[in-house]
Amino acid sequence: MLPILNVVMLVLQLYTYVIIASAIFSWLYAFNVVNMSNQFVATIGQTLYALTEPLLRPIRRVVPSVGGLDLSAIVLLLLIFLLQNVISIYLYPIAF
Repeated sequence: MLPILNVVMLVLQLYTYVIIASAIFSWLYAFNVVNMSNQFVATIGQTLYALTEPLLRPIRRVVPSVGGLDLSAIVLLLLIFLLQNVISIYLYPIAF
């Protein structure tokens, strides 16, 4: 049970980095810092979008944007942190 929990925690941590990278990339794209006509940059953007959009879309339906600001990434990060805490506090002691 412990190795499975470790893998789940690792996946959650890696997905946290993907969400942060996606948010930073969207800001760079919005402010015209990156050139989307570059194939490498477009591939990174499409990959980040494909990885994060399935979980962000349902949150966007529930949480309205505040003044044009999309808070769905913050909500998803908070949910991931909550899940990590639940695993570490309640499931790790059971696994030992």
